[in-house]
Amino acid sequence: MIIPLAHRAGQTEEYYFSVKLAEVRKLQAAGHDVINIGIGNPDMMPSEETLQALYESARRPNAHGYQSYKGIPDLRAAIARFYVRTYDVLLNPDTEILPLMGSKEGITHISLTFLNEGDEVLVPELGYPAYRAVSKMVGAEVKEYPLLEHRNWQPDWEAVERLATPRTRIMWLNYPHMPTGAPAVRDTFERAVRFAREHRVLLCHDNPYSLILNKKPPVSLLSIEGATEVAIEMNSMSKSHNMAGWRVGWMASAKPYIDAVLTIKSNVDSGMFRPIMDAAAEALGNPEEWHEERNAVYHERLDAAKAFLDALNCTYTDDQEGMFLWAKLPDSIPSAEQLVDDLLYNKHIFIAPGFIFGPKGNRYIRVSLCMPKERIQEATQRL
Repeated sequence: MIIPLAHRAGQTEEYYFSVKLAEVRKLQAAGHDVINIGIGNPDMMPSEETLQALYESARRPNAHGYQSYKGIPDLRAAIARFYVRTYDVLLNPDTEILPLMGSKEGITHISLTFLNEGDEVLVPELGYPAYRAVSKMVGAEVKEYPLLEHRNWQPDWEAVERLATPRTRIMWLNYPHMPTGAPAVRDTFERAVRFAREHRVLLCHDNPYSLILNKKPPVSLLSIEGATEVAIEMNSMSKSHNMAGWRVGWMASAKPYIDAVLTIKSNVDSGMFRPIMDAAAEALGNPEEWHEERNAVYHERLDAAKAFLDALNCTYTDDQEGMFLWAKLPDSIPSAEQLVDDLLYNKHIFIAPGFIFGPKGNRYIRVSLCMPKERIQEATQRL
């Protein structure tokens, strides 16, 4: 290279799955049939109405130009209706919703908007690696707050209080939680809002899993009184509507937060493809029966995944939500890293090691339900 890397590039590691999937592709190129139950990549289709809306929109001559940075009004209105129907939360579609090209874009835009170098960010000690990575890229200091396993992976609020300083700017939350599958709890959200008010911290809640294998009605952080004053909630259609590759999500919050993030976003992209937004608006109106049918498939896969983990003598809880199953290794298995490599190279099965979500995951693994149950059953047979 003719010039050196920027500091942030030298401090950021390539995403774990990017590296590991390259190894998977090498094995596949060599003729090995690798069963990938490590990635949360939905393999089912969007609804037929969604695909038809995409097709019809793409045939309109005016659909292929630049679009608004805020997305089309129909999409924002569909998101607002979705929030009323799903979470009983009323949002103004003109001022309180900002469509995004997936949640990962939102994590970046929010961090660029609200963090200066040296600011502090609270992230869960187990969580989506992008929370840490993006915070570091913008020069912020990451502080990991503990999650209490005996309280179903809810935050240790006494520890959170001790971590907070005048430099603390953002706290990331994610419930239903990935990777543990811990469900959303209103008490946690109420405590988070109180903490944010007391310490003047922006809560950022990542909420893409609330419609997948949920045991009770889904909950939005924005349903808590006073949350819109201190919080941004992101949501995504990747998991809930089988649209991961479409890159459609949004953030919802009070107008000042939306406007602030828009100043960054408008300098980064030039809007979404109109047919994708039209199709997303249609998908958000999918009937309850569509979600029930999709969850019925995930339930069958969940049973197969439990059998796979039983064959490894792992332990897990039965109250997990989302499209993964989080499990603890038996003492007989030295480490998650060793198990992952042993399964990949000797059994041609790929699973996710828990340590990629934080050091506390060293004795855990995560199995994805984004694979037909027959393939998960075949993985068990290979063991």
